Amino acid sequence: MGYATLNLENPVFRQFIGYAALVLVKTCLMSSITAYYRITRKAFINEEDTASFGKKLQVVLNNPQVERVRRCHLNDLENVIPFVLLGLLYVATGPNQAAASLHFRIFTISRYIHTFVYLLVVPQPARALAFAAGLFVNISMVYSILSQASF
Repeated sequence: MGYATLNLENPVFRQFIGYAALVLVKTCLMSSITAYYRITRKAFINEEDTASFGKKLQVVLNNPQVERVRRCHLNDLENVIPFVLLGLLYVATGPNQAAASLHFRIFTISRYIHTFVYLLVVPQPARALAFAAGLFVNISMVYSILSQASF
């Protein structure tokens, strides 16, 4: 067992906060990418947004490109938030540093790949494999956490 405290003296926790920050920043940037797609495609969902462009545009609720970005963002929210919460619990169990590092790296790389293949419309199974890699990391951390839990 490794060092289990959640402070910067713990090298596993220091690694975790770095990788967690990388995936959280990427998740937050998806909002800006959505806004960019809405503006460049004039696909606004609120009337006050259309009015701000000086002429009356129609409200557009289903632009395929905007919706693709939104689905990618939603997928991040569904996967990154659990990773961050599970990662904190996982670090608290005092995992081996090499194993923890592998978990954090695989998850982070898989989420970046997932976003790129989603937004660039790379054919399947690229997106599914990237998703599965991140999901496997979360499941592995859950197994590790539950194997040390006391009920």
